[in-house]
Amino acid sequence: MKKLAFACLGAAALLTAACNRNNADQVNNAEMNQYGAEQLNDLANEAANNAEAEALGTQQQQLEAQNAANADDNTTNPGDADEQNVSGM
Repeated sequence: MKKLAFACLGAAALLTAACNRNNADQVNNAEMNQYGAEQLNDLANEAANNAEAEALGTQQQQLEAQNAANADDNTTNPGDADEQNVSGM
């Protein structure tokens, strides 16, 4: 009975030792697949620039539409002489 227990214990120890190998290839592959801090910053900056460019494009379209709507306005702007006349204030 003692021999069987020692044999099972020895086999378990060998199996456990065999499973605990350092696999450098897997570690290196995992590190290669991770983005570095600089790459993440570059991606974040690019995304922010794209969002800002899109927002500015939308704003430009809105301003152009507003200017087109104001072009149909029939009011006249005051002349320089009228603008300089502040005596009524």
